Amino acid sequence: MNKKLLVLGAILGGLAVVLGAFGAHGLKDLISTESIDVYETGVRYQMYHAFFLLFVGLAHFLDTKTKKILFYLILFGVLLFSGSIYGLATNSLSSFDFKTIGFITPIGGLLLIVAWLLLLIKFLKNQVDIS
Repeated sequence: MNKKLLVLGAILGGLAVVLGAFGAHGLKDLISTESIDVYETGVRYQMYHAFFLLFVGLAHFLDTKTKKILFYLILFGVLLFSGSIYGLATNSLSSFDFKTIGFITPIGGLLLIVAWLLLLIKFLKNQVDIS
């Protein structure tokens, strides 16, 4: 499970850099400044959660079950949250209207929040052995 967490963290982090560069250079003349800001929010949250996955993958004090749950919460959270934000921000460039599926953005955000809460609960319940 640690390897899966680390690989996904590296993939999401690398993609965040690529998508951020694309947003800053490739999209600046194609979409509004407000849409660029929205797009950058998706990139930022993707990168935050790439670091989250790297931390969890290296944390030997978390059990495998917790790591597996966190893996899926972050994977689907980033796909739904950041992915839908990328679509919404670039909506004017596509024939598909991403506003019709905009409801998935808060679902993705909720999955990310649940992941952080699960980590907090593990810390507070003293189920963390950092020795």
